[in-house]
Amino acid sequence: MLKKQYFLIFILGIITFTFFSCSKYQKLLKSSDYNLKYEKAIEYFEDEDYYRSLSLLEEIISVYRGTSKAEKISYYYAYCHYHQKEYILAGYHFQNFSTTFPNSEYTEECEFQSAYCYFLNSYKPSLDQSITYKAIETFQLFINKYPDSEKINKANELIDKLRYKLETKSFNNAKLYLNLGDYKAATISLKSSLIEFPDTPYREELLYLILKSEYLFASNSIEKKKKERLETTIDEYYSLIDEFPNSKFIKDAEQIYIRSTKELENFN
Repeated sequence: MLKKQYFLIFILGIITFTFFSCSKYQKLLKSSDYNLKYEKAIEYFEDEDYYRSLSLLEEIISVYRGTSKAEKISYYYAYCHYHQKEYILAGYHFQNFSTTFPNSEYTEECEFQSAYCYFLNSYKPSLDQSITYKAIETFQLFINKYPDSEKINKANELIDKLRYKLETKSFNNAKLYLNLGDYKAATISLKSSLIEFPDTPYREELLYLILKSEYLFASNSIEKKKKERLETTIDEYYSLIDEFPNSKFIKDAEQIYIRSTKELENFN
């Protein structure tokens, strides 16, 4: 019974504290004491109460524009959005900070954060990749502007991750044509993917799929075009084994090569 009473007192204490805390905060929002709002906004931010900090900063950001406090307000304002996972808004405000305060000690950091927000907002490979391209572009601008930055390695690492998304989307799109039986489109798309991303981790499989697609394209061609396309298939076989002599696709590739050479004999 005594434990239950202590528990109820504890809960009542939390409710009372929360009520007075909220009441105090609401009074602060309605106050015209902008210096106090500024101080409490920073205090809330440092306590990781980003919601309240942001609300106060929104109240004073226009009041202190052009003053010595404007830089710090803009800096915390961007980070409040960031910590609340509002990455589109955060990215915009980080970039706006860099434009407004180009000589600030925080400018380099904010330019990196702007690019990082694009990274965080980039969709998975099956979806639209326009933000991924924008993230790569923004990181590259950062690298060009700050070649000696401590964040260069991180920027390059994130670019690699973004490029992998693009490579994966390109690879999957090309494979889709093959699965749909459109072998001409598949061949064009697979080769385009290889040209655009020559160092892709999908390179071995792309070369194999080009071989397979060329063979299926040849096999389904009219007689007068089949010979030339079978010869192209054999060329693609050599392209694969020259680069990957121990390819995991070697057995299937050899079967395609054997069938292609046998079919070619019919033209001699």
